[in-house]
Amino acid sequence: MNIVKNFGLLKKNIPDYVKIIAVSKTFPINKILPLINCGHIHYGENKIQEAVNKWTEIKRDFINIKLHFVGKLQTNKVKFALPLFDYIHSLDSIKLADKIANEQAKKKFKPKIFIQVNIGKEDQKNGIDIENLETFYSNCRKNFDLNIIGLMCLPPKNVPDDKYFSEMFNLSRKVDLKELSMGMSDDYRKALKFKSTFLRIGTKIFGNRNQ
Repeated sequence: MNIVKNFGLLKKNIPDYVKIIAVSKTFPINKILPLINCGHIHYGENKIQEAVNKWTEIKRDFINIKLHFVGKLQTNKVKFALPLFDYIHSLDSIKLADKIANEQAKKKFKPKIFIQVNIGKEDQKNGIDIENLETFYSNCRKNFDLNIIGLMCLPPKNVPDDKYFSEMFNLSRKVDLKELSMGMSDDYRKALKFKSTFLRIGTKIFGNRNQ
């Protein structure tokens, strides 16, 4: 599979203001290097230990690379996430906000953070409830000094995404946040209609994963 070619074809249909996060989880670094060598800088991982093993040296060699944590971040793993990860897409609790705040003070490094919204009100998913979003955001800024740049969501599966992407767009405007992390390989075109600025795309670039 020609990963660089796949990425080039993808990028042709995406506006320049949109950042494509190449979600490289489970793929070894030798599969990712062709894309790195072509100058792409945004990559996504969802396991701390995998990312530490895979990216620590590479980030020293390619200082422009921006690493995004796109999975569920456990509080006991935050100390390993900073400063390796430049972006965290899954802030979903006050407990996690407090842990990140403490760690960023120790490391003197402030990651860019997205608040994960439970846009589909699903019991099995993490995220801040819509009705609590404004209070949570205010708390994160005033009491934890977090660099909140936007909102993230994982819409329910097997239902039309438009409703949820539209609601996310409205929420982002309501709380005055410019960035939206939404849209993956199967629904990024719909996310773009609602002004997503960060797309988390893996399969369409790297192919199917070996779990």
